[in-house]
Amino acid sequence: MSTTLTEPASSQPASSPLANLRHRASQTTPLMRPRFYYGWIVLGVAAMAMFMSGPGQSYSMAAFIDPMLADLGLARSQYSLAYLVATLISGSLLPIVGRLLDGRGARVVLPIVAIMLGLSCFGMSWVAGPLALYLGLTCVRSLGQGALTLMGTWMVSQWFERRRGMAMGLLGLGSTLSFMAFPATNLAMIGHFGWRGAWVGLGLAVLTLLAIPALIFVRNRPEDLGLEPDRIAPKPGSDARTDGRSSYASWTSSQALRTASFWKVISAMSVGAMVSTGLVFHQVSILGDRGLSGGVALWLLTIQAAFACVTSLVGGALADRIAPRKMLAASMAFMVVAMALLLVPVTAATALLYSALLGLHTGIQRYSGSLTLAGYFGRGHFGSIKGIAMAVVIGASALGPLPLAIARDSLGHYDLSLLAMMIFPIAAGIAVWSARPPVLPEASEPLAAPSA
Repeated sequence: MSTTLTEPASSQPASSPLANLRHRASQTTPLMRPRFYYGWIVLGVAAMAMFMSGPGQSYSMAAFIDPMLADLGLARSQYSLAYLVATLISGSLLPIVGRLLDGRGARVVLPIVAIMLGLSCFGMSWVAGPLALYLGLTCVRSLGQGALTLMGTWMVSQWFERRRGMAMGLLGLGSTLSFMAFPATNLAMIGHFGWRGAWVGLGLAVLTLLAIPALIFVRNRPEDLGLEPDRIAPKPGSDARTDGRSSYASWTSSQALRTASFWKVISAMSVGAMVSTGLVFHQVSILGDRGLSGGVALWLLTIQAAFACVTSLVGGALADRIAPRKMLAASMAFMVVAMALLLVPVTAATALLYSALLGLHTGIQRYSGSLTLAGYFGRGHFGSIKGIAMAVVIGASALGPLPLAIARDSLGHYDLSLLAMMIFPIAAGIAVWSARPPVLPEASEPLAAPSA
């Protein structure tokens, strides 16, 4: 990990909020120093936030589509359009959520969002027509798929630095377990209680498993408890920044947007979301054209989730030793090879390999983009920066299924669209590999350079 020297703490403005955090941390006395790092508790709540984003995620909603359409008398295209609009609105709201996190912190914002998501699930149980469907989907997508996912990464970025990769990997388990648990759970609840009762059950789960722990356990930053990222507070009188690795200072979102490195990282995150969403959305059809049944195609999603789970753990730990941008570039390579396997005759072996490669890609994508952004631009305004990034990523994911659908309808096959779309991960992989830690403008607080 390469570092640069920072200016002495005394040169920082006395009124700086980050300077105040440093002052609070330095005032910790030996009697106040706990033996257990509280960040692990915050990480547990953050992982639960990722898990309970399920009600707003595509894999969870899939179980509701057919029963809701049959009961409400709506066309599939009406539901799909409502879903697209809700997704785009969700992405557009994330920069606002990010600014709220930077200003108020997760201790205030997370419980509010969790309660609102629970109430939105209750509201989905009352949907009776297209207008209510648009409103309900917008609420659960914006609060679940959007806001909770952003909050999880924000909390980890505040509490961990040296072990941020491992922490992000553990955070990713929440998403993976959510992917594995919600579809089957939703189907079971719909079978016993109907789709309206299932939405009520999801609302109760969000309020019980997330809102209550968030109210009790969440703290915004380690400095609020007199601690340092990754560790117990330093001894009184010591300067925690002498090793040159702390990221007290940070870029603002407007500064980050003016760097090439930001857009190189965003290109890989967006392309990964766009292409993988398209492939998963049409998986049954794509593999069906190659002779695999729908049941087998859906079963392969479990293989993909399993590989993503392992990759989140192993890759997250490796990211503390390997530059995350390199792992992000590797995820682009995995995607290209997976897409190439769809252009040759598909056998059981190639289908398994295809799912494994997509799982590796997904597992890496869950943490490497956030790690790179946090490492390059610091903690102070991470919510705003990640919120803008996620808005772009979600917008790209909403567009992913369209080109594949157009190719299938007009040409009768996916081959040409797959070939064309392979260009995007190749270009994005080259771009993110060339990204380097940007230099913070002199007028701003100095920031230790992260590993390249």
